[in-house]
This record gives sequence, C-alpha cells and structure tokens, in this order.
Amino acid sequence: MPSFFPSRTVMIYMAKLFLTRSFAVLALLVLVLQALDLLGESGKILARPGNGQAEILQYISLRIPAIIQRFLPFSVLLGTLIAFMTLNQNSEVIAMKAAGLSAHQVLAPFIVASMFVAVVSFVFNERVVARASASLDRWTAVDFGPLPTGREGVPNVWVRDGDDLIHADLASGRGVNTRLTHVAVYDRAGGILKSIVDAEGAKPVDGGWELSNARSFDVGAGTRRSLGTVRMAQGVRPDQFTLASVDPLGLSFAQLNQAIDDLDSAGRPTASLKANLWHKISGPLSTVLMPLLAAVAAFGLARSGKLFVRAVIGMGLGFAYFVADNFGLAMGNLGAYPPLLAAWGPFVLFLALGEAVLIRTEE
Repeated sequence: MPSFFPSRTVMIYMAKLFLTRSFAVLALLVLVLQALDLLGESGKILARPGNGQAEILQYISLRIPAIIQRFLPFSVLLGTLIAFMTLNQNSEVIAMKAAGLSAHQVLAPFIVASMFVAVVSFVFNERVVARASASLDRWTAVDFGPLPTGREGVPNVWVRDGDDLIHADLASGRGVNTRLTHVAVYDRAGGILKSIVDAEGAKPVDGGWELSNARSFDVGAGTRRSLGTVRMAQGVRPDQFTLASVDPLGLSFAQLNQAIDDLDSAGRPTASLKANLWHKISGPLSTVLMPLLAAVAAFGLARSGKLFVRAVIGMGLGFAYFVADNFGLAMGNLGAYPPLLAAWGPFVLFLALGEAVLIRTEE
C-alpha cells in the first residue's frame, strides 16, 4: 500500500475531488430528471380523487431511488472527467508525473474511491431501490389509489385455467402458504362468459383453491347468489400466481435468486432473470470502470489544445460502455446471450479496453 500510494495527502485530496464532483453531478441529474418525470406523472396522480401534495411527495420518494440507481454510473463518469480536467488544467498531473508517479498510481485514488461508491451503490440498491420500486409498482397497479400496506406480493395477477380466467388483486406468500386477495373467476365455455365468481380471498387446498365468502353472478340470467366457501380451479399451481410476473428491479439479490430457484423447480425459463441477477453485481461495479475510461482526459498537456478532445473521447468511451451494457442485458433477456456473458461481457471488454488506453497513454 505505501509503495502504491506514495503520498497519503495526495490520495485523500484526489479521492475527495472525485467524490465531491461525482455526487454534485448526481444531485443535479436527479433534480432535473425527477422534475421531468414528475411533469408526465403528476397529472395521473392528481387525477385520482383525494390525491394532493402528499401523494406527489410520496411518488417522488418512491421514484428518486430508481433514478439514482440508473444514473449513478453516468454521474461518476462525468464527475471523473471534471476532476481530471481540473487536475490537468492546473498542471497537477504533470507535477505528479514529475514526482515519479506512474499513470496507474495517479489513477489509484479514483479507483479506490469508485470501489467505495460501488459498495454503497450495491447496498443502496438492495435496501432502498428494491423496496421503493416494488411499492411504486403496487401503487401504480391501483392507479395511485390507497397504497396497499401490510402484505408484500405480486399485484394484479391473471392466470388462465383452460377456458377460464382467474384474477387476483394481490398474490402473496409461497407454496402452500400462498394467499390470494380479491379473487375473480371468469367461467367461460367456447369463449363465451357464463358466470363470474368473486371472493374476498383464496388459499390452495388439495390441488385446487378454496375461495372464502364467494358470490356467483350468472351472466345469462343476470342473477347473483352467495356461495360461501367453495373449491375451484383444480390443477392451478400456487407458483402460477406468485411467479406470474417477476420484476428484477423490485427484488433484492437474495429474493431474485429465490424466485429463480422456484421457477427452475416449476420448469419455467429463467435465463433472462439470471442475467438480471448477475447484473445486480456488475451494474454497481461499473462505477469502477469510469475512472479508467475517463483517464484519457488526465494525461497530455493542457496547453496542447486537445484537452477538450480528450474529454470527449473519455465521455465517448463511457457512453459506449453503457450502450454495450444495455445491449448485452437486452440480448440476455431475449435468450440470445448466456446470462454470464450478458451481465459481465461488456464489463470485461471495457475493462481491457480502458487498461489498453491507459497503457498506451503512459507510453
């Protein structure tokens, strides 16, 4: 450590410069993007009777974590470029090189600080983003009405049982402990609706489902009658409700891994979810790449007039990584790429590219 960081003062100074610039850019981006997002969503929120300023603030609190997660790597890229341009313009990089520091040693404080940002980003995604995204999905499912509380689960689930359709407002729990809330069974024959059975709740029993406080509406006769407790939907599995729609953004790493295991047990495809699982690690680690890709702006003489060109090249390399990363994840979701390649391929490729550019710059 002492040989790699010859000066503790320089290390702290450069790390502080990197962190302050990166988080300042992040704050600015979040402010602008949240304002733009609110312009499109505030009308939908206020269209719900009874909603007002409190609901607007609630939406902001649920939306901001996802914006931070998405644009933190961009902020690190831009913050690194600003820091490097400042160091270069003030001839501080030249002074460090003259003192015997290599390009890797100049870059080391930024890499260490970016690793700290990556760890914070991962914890933030697991503890805050996943919960906020899941809550926002449930709130959106009820058109910004009263936010469902007290029970976590999958909202607004549809399952097909032969010709019949089954709808549940909320599916929570797993296996035999699965519970459905506000269930409606649409009994159809040849595509024609015959009757609708609705119930307050349902639970799995003996290969089927027990509906409580059920009522039936006969479409042909136009009559309604109470059924009490009935059993229906024989052969419909609990996982068809709880795993009907798995949102990787709304689940933590452990929860998504458990959902993948459940889907594997049910014999359902999981390649796209596995790509998203590994991306929960490679995504935060992308902040470590940003100083390496932006380092081209740190070296070279500022008076040569090419500092701006170097900054543009560094920005281009960073944005090229984001394009490749999104493309790889999309190919993983389509099943065209293996999960590991989809999540880690762009990271490894641009790590090698950034290192090659740095070595070439040093030479």
